[in-house]
Amino acid sequence: MGGEYEKAFKESMEDPEAFWGNVGEDIAWYKKWDKVLDTSNMPFYKWFVGGEMNTCYNALDYHVEEGRGEQTALIYDSPVTDTITKFTYSELKDRVSKIAGFLKGLGVGKGDTVISYMPMIPEALMSMLACARLGAVHSVVFGGFAPKELAIRIDDARPKVILSASCGIEGQKVISYKPLLDEAVDIASHKPERCVILQRPQVSAEMRPGRDMDWMEQEENASPADCVPVKATDPLYILYTSGTTGLPKGVVRDNGGHAVAMKWTMKHIYGINPGDVYWAASDVGWVVGHSYIVYAPLLLGATTLMYEGKPIGTPDPGAFWRVISQHNVKALFTAPTAFRAIKREDPEGKYLEGYDLSSFETLFLAGERLDPDTYHWAANLLKVPVIDHWWQTETGWTIAGNFRGLEEFPVKPGSATVPMPGYDIRILDPVSGEELPRGENGIIAVKLPLPPGTFSTLWQNEKGFKETYMDPYPGYYFTGDGGYVDEDGYVFVMGRVDDVINVSGHRLSTGSMEEIVAEHPDVAECAVMGVADNLRGQVPIGLFVLKSGASKSPQEVASEVVQSVRSEIGAIACFKKAVVVERLPKTRSGKILRGTMRKIADSEEYAIPSTIDDPAVLGEIEMAMGTIGYGKDR
Repeated sequence: MGGEYEKAFKESMEDPEAFWGNVGEDIAWYKKWDKVLDTSNMPFYKWFVGGEMNTCYNALDYHVEEGRGEQTALIYDSPVTDTITKFTYSELKDRVSKIAGFLKGLGVGKGDTVISYMPMIPEALMSMLACARLGAVHSVVFGGFAPKELAIRIDDARPKVILSASCGIEGQKVISYKPLLDEAVDIASHKPERCVILQRPQVSAEMRPGRDMDWMEQEENASPADCVPVKATDPLYILYTSGTTGLPKGVVRDNGGHAVAMKWTMKHIYGINPGDVYWAASDVGWVVGHSYIVYAPLLLGATTLMYEGKPIGTPDPGAFWRVISQHNVKALFTAPTAFRAIKREDPEGKYLEGYDLSSFETLFLAGERLDPDTYHWAANLLKVPVIDHWWQTETGWTIAGNFRGLEEFPVKPGSATVPMPGYDIRILDPVSGEELPRGENGIIAVKLPLPPGTFSTLWQNEKGFKETYMDPYPGYYFTGDGGYVDEDGYVFVMGRVDDVINVSGHRLSTGSMEEIVAEHPDVAECAVMGVADNLRGQVPIGLFVLKSGASKSPQEVASEVVQSVRSEIGAIACFKKAVVVERLPKTRSGKILRGTMRKIADSEEYAIPSTIDDPAVLGEIEMAMGTIGYGKDR
């Protein structure tokens, strides 16, 4: 490795204050920082201490003042409502200012919290920027989350105001949000002062007098609000991620370090310049939506695309190609599961025909491990670089990946490529905590301090921050993922630590087995997990989905994938059972719910995850497990 990457990475390790201080010059500050990195209260590191800025100013007002006001800032593309709307930077600033104005009129100010419970519509993005404009702390909860889960977040964040809409649209289904919101507020101990509801044409929400207010009336009557200077270390947002205790953890992101990191990543990782069209096909309820639908593209002065639809079914597997072609998208960021869905429905890529993808330069995939089969399928179909990168809600941006702006590396399928500047990745022995040599599997950890833009703590829970992330391996951030770094410095993430199973004393990665199963030409996607076994402790079982028009029967494919795993890993893997399913249970962001399936196989009690895309699929999984002797029939 050499060149621009080595230079940047080396400086970020040896002199992080010089490296990030130089990057920080790219942000507009009301007051320059006194110190780039404060290490006085480890592990609670602080970046750009003493600096004052406003994230919304940097994302909107700055570009208008610099003469980019008439450039398109946001494209809203909604196949489920047959709507396309575009907003210039000036138009977006005006609307955000008015939304901030009505929030201010409702008593929201610096440090107050606001929950946004919204579908994928422009007002969701505007609500986040409006909070940032006032110095208020937003907490976006995925629209349609169950009332109990929303209530837990209301009690933890204690919002002064909740912003919502009358409904969301999931494919062909219209989901009324207001009854869910009403139930959540009834359950919650904390009661917000006001709920502001945007009425969508599809559903008219019933309002509760004295508490509920109409969004458009509030916005029309509001006076525009100016940006409020905040400290770089003040919180920008809370984003809840699932906790092992069943209670969600409120990840806290600061203003200054976040803005610095986000703007840097757009240019150096994603190869995006001001004016380019960038599309993160995610949801604002997830970290990808925060970082790469809302903040990073707008901080850079690019055009961000917000999509209310699916990769298939709205209307067909060519949905993504239509959006890229119609809006001249330069780079797409989505989850591997989206491409597995497209591959399943259109394995030959016939729906790509007729679309002009000449503007399209890069496909970025993240969210879960990119299996080599999906990588090769996408790369062969699109004829552009396909870049896998690995990061987490807690980090807010890439831990390991490749570059389209700094320096591009050859791809190794199955690897997230190299550590980003700022991330000192080490592989640790799970028991001793000692660093392992290259090539050996272990716990992936990041030597402290974490770079700017990562989480600073958990909301109202410093104890949990330390216990969960910092105490397991002192001096390191515990990622919860396992893997290795090869001789060339490439990072291989093999899955969550609990996806490493112990078979007769041998530690084996289910991720490695999944890669082998996924290589079968008739398998669209798969999951391998370890289940309890009286003799061996744990054994792996596999579930797989067949491609559309598969050439072999489910039984033949099951037999062949079992044989492939045994051939490539050995009989020691004890991989003897695999079964076809119609679909795998996933979160609405596309992650496969392996932990829930593991509990089903082991006949353990399980709660239906609030993040699940369709709870009905769990019944199908129970039946499939029964056919191979697991679950209720075990």
